[in-house]
This record gives sequence, C-alpha cells and structure tokens, in this order.
Amino acid sequence: MNRIERIAEGSGPFTTRLTWRLGDGGTAIWESRRARKRGLLTVRAAGDPEPRFRRADNASVGRLRRLNAIAASAFAVGGCLFASGAAMAQFGAGDATGAWIYFVGGLCFNTGGYVSLLQSINAPRQDDGIGALAARRWSWWSYEPGRIDWLSTFLLFVGTLVFGINLLSSLLQGLSVQQVNRLIWAPDMVGCTLFLISGHLALVEVCHGRPGIRPADLGWWIVAVNQLGSVLFMVAALADFTRPATASVVNVDIANWGTLTGALCFSAGGVLQYFERP
Repeated sequence: MNRIERIAEGSGPFTTRLTWRLGDGGTAIWESRRARKRGLLTVRAAGDPEPRFRRADNASVGRLRRLNAIAASAFAVGGCLFASGAAMAQFGAGDATGAWIYFVGGLCFNTGGYVSLLQSINAPRQDDGIGALAARRWSWWSYEPGRIDWLSTFLLFVGTLVFGINLLSSLLQGLSVQQVNRLIWAPDMVGCTLFLISGHLALVEVCHGRPGIRPADLGWWIVAVNQLGSVLFMVAALADFTRPATASVVNVDIANWGTLTGALCFSAGGVLQYFERP
C-alpha cells in the first residue's frame, strides 16, 4: 500500500488525529486518546462498509490494561476519601481526622496522576508504516510537551503534587491567617488551576480541536466528568479563602460541598475509566 495523503487534526501545535488515505482507496486513522488508552488504530480497506480496529502488540496491550486499572482505582478511591473528608468537615465530625483522610486521598490522587503520565509515556505510537502501532520500551519519565496527552497528564500530576503541599500544611497546628492562606489556600488554588488546564487539554484531545459534546464517546464522558470535578474544586477553593480582617472563611458550606461534589466527580470518572481499556 502506498501512502498518498496525510491529514492531521488537532488544535494549535497539537495533533490529536492522523488520517492516511492510501493508494488503494483504504484509510488508516490514529487517534491520540484511543491509541493511548486502548492501544487501537482504526483501519478501513477499500470497499469495506465498516472500519475495523487493529490492536497493538500483546505486551503493550497488557501494559495499558495494568496502568489503566491502577489509575482508575486510585482516582475512584481518592475521590471517595476526599468526599468523606468534606462530609466530615461539613457535619462537624472532627478536623484532625478529616485532615488525615484528605491526606490519604491526596496520596491516591498522586498515584493516579503519575500512572496516567506513565500511560502517556509508554503508550504505543503510530509508526512510519501504515496500519500498525509501534511498541515502546518502558520508561519512567520523558519530556514531550509537544504532545497534548503528555502535557495534559503532566499538568494533572503536578497539580496533585501541589495539592500535597496544601494537604501537608493542613495537618499543622497554630497557623496564623497569613500562613493559612499562603500554605493551604494558595497551593489549593494553584492545584485547581492546573487541574482545569489539564482537563481543557484532555477535552481538546478527545474532540480533536475545539471542545464540544460527544455523548457517544466514553472517553469524552470521563474527561467531562473530571473537568466538572475540577470546576467544583475551584469553586470550593475560592470559597475557602480566609479573610485577614475577620479570620473567617468566605463560605464554609460552599467550600465543603464544592469539595464533596467535585471529589465524587473524580471518583465517578475513575469508575468509568475501568471501562476505557484495551
């Protein structure tokens, strides 16, 4: 088969879908998220009424399944722990216990974020030939900011690390209002911002350009639910600012309920992610 045309789609510098139109009338399509999450390439031979999927090698597929299961479990459990911590804070069940529940939930988010990055780093890539995905050697790290999947998962992981500063600081006692805002509130805002940027890039990746609505696409639902969770986390963070003049939080109820509902979104996204696998 001879390649006669190569069409790239995406947004800005990022390519999320490549379509090759072949000399015999067939096509081969690589999509960033489908290859990364499911190890699949879409091919259609000339005259075929329906496209079919070509799977990556068995080693790559097994790797993607394991990484997906770990990330999905981490976000599902972490979201439940965050929701539990917010519920305890809202209904007055003790600050110390709730802070430790948040901290353990944060460790789960750290794990989910890093494993998501590992999945991006080690996912099979489109090769120079047509109709196949090339396996990659295992790597614990890479630097590929020109790839939208790498950048999205990297920002997600960094966001979870910044949240870790917030969660560690929340275990400290006797902080002044200025210290609370600097060590707890500010990292919370930075983490939420990184989550929002990561989620936007994920929407661009799954929509191959401007974010839109794709109800038939499981990947879109996972990204959309997680992005809703990021928005709710940001609302909670804004409401959790401590006023220097009064030493009171802007709105405790909004902060707690925003965290609780946002965490449930991430937990639901983790559950849905179990089904987006090879």
